[in-house]
Amino acid sequence: MSTLGSPPRPPASPAPAPAPASSSSSSSSSPAPASSSSSSSSSPAPASSSSSSSSSSPAPAPAIIIFIIIIIIIIFIIIITSKDQHDTSVNQMLVPRSHQEDATLILNNLLKEYDKTLRPDIGVKPTVIDVGIYVNSIGPVSSIDMEYQIDIIFAQTWVDTRLRYNSSSMRILTLNSNMVGLIWLPDTIFRNSKTADSHWITTPNQLLRIWNNGKILYTLRMTINAECQLQLHNFPMDEHSCPLVFSSYGYPRDEIVYKWKRNSVETSDQKYWRLYQFDFMGLRNSTDVLTTTAGEYVVMTVYFDLSRRMGYFTIQTYIPCILTVVLSWVSFWIKSDATPARTALGITTVLTMTTLSTVARNSLPRVSYVTAMDLFVTVCFLFVFAAMIEYAMLNYYSYIIRKPPPRMQRMAYSSFNMSRNPRTMMPMGNSLFWHDYDDNCLYECLDGKDCKSFFCCYEECKEGGWRKGRIHVNISDLDSYSRVFFPTSFLLFNIVYWVSYLYL
Repeated sequence: MSTLGSPPRPPASPAPAPAPASSSSSSSSSPAPASSSSSSSSSPAPASSSSSSSSSSPAPAPAIIIFIIIIIIIIFIIIITSKDQHDTSVNQMLVPRSHQEDATLILNNLLKEYDKTLRPDIGVKPTVIDVGIYVNSIGPVSSIDMEYQIDIIFAQTWVDTRLRYNSSSMRILTLNSNMVGLIWLPDTIFRNSKTADSHWITTPNQLLRIWNNGKILYTLRMTINAECQLQLHNFPMDEHSCPLVFSSYGYPRDEIVYKWKRNSVETSDQKYWRLYQFDFMGLRNSTDVLTTTAGEYVVMTVYFDLSRRMGYFTIQTYIPCILTVVLSWVSFWIKSDATPARTALGITTVLTMTTLSTVARNSLPRVSYVTAMDLFVTVCFLFVFAAMIEYAMLNYYSYIIRKPPPRMQRMAYSSFNMSRNPRTMMPMGNSLFWHDYDDNCLYECLDGKDCKSFFCCYEECKEGGWRKGRIHVNISDLDSYSRVFFPTSFLLFNIVYWVSYLYL
């Protein structure tokens, strides 16, 4: 009872040791050992489970994979967002994004099944090419090479039904040179071009526009050195029509037809042109058909009318030639016995005209016909040469006449002969005349001058007769005649020359 009534003792905590003793002491009781044995036998089970859990520790791997995937998704979203922002800024600067998408879609649809090797409407009807030219500048013009340089913008317009599209927002597609090689283009060539260059700085100078109805505009800037056959008969007072000829290279008239646009040829301000020796008079165009063994081709031609300016050649050729001719006339006023002076002047003027003729020819090609300048220079040369020949004649005949005949020379050494032909001096007015008598021929000399100053005897000259087939000309008056004849004839030549070439 007291045992039952006493309060229960708290179990002693540090009593693990007696447990085996009690278990061993109470080993006789069967239930307890069974439970203890079962508990002892089951105690190893938790150890094995813990070891198995420790061996399967990589269980957190799925969380790491998920974390990595999340990081990748975040980075991808950031990249996409930044790209969209960049595209948005670019589109705001250039064109709305919807228009860009429309243009790209339209071009992709147009070029998807497009064959650029075939012309529009092949096998159905000819392709009509409307042509226009804008002239930036003309010149220089080379008379020696017979060519001229021209800078143009060449525009061609045609319809290609394969490039039609439906779009209410974009009626015209304006494209750069990158699209030029993706569609069919006319094979236009310039038939009289020697060289031709397209402009590529800073970008290819090409323009391509496509309308929604299939109309195409293609423009190209180029510089052409074209041939111009100059007719130089009236040089340097000549006028020319320099052509620019173009056509299709391979398509005959039944496949391609060229037509001029309205206001087909336009020009820029002419003050920037390099027509140094020419004036631009106007232009005109024409359409012709050229028949060849390959077929009939439509040929288009633009004529540029040019008129040469005479200022350069007047200063360089005409004025020097005229002055040289006038200078050669100075010898007519120099005494006939001043042989060195007149000879030097004549030779100098002849050489000067030779030099001027050579310089004038350097401005011309080697044509076989005579030009207006050649005629003028040649006539001036003949006048200069004639002035020198005039003095040669004067000097020669003066010497012949002054020289006494052989019989008179022998008579000078004989007093007998001197007595036979007395020489007397007789007054006549305020002058003294010497009378020489020779074979019944009287020579009258003024103030003791040379009595042999005529081709004939004085008496015979008075009667107007002839002596030994020689005319009665006073050789000393040849300079006087030349002073009138040369200027008058040269003046008449100039009147006829300038009137003929300038007004006829």
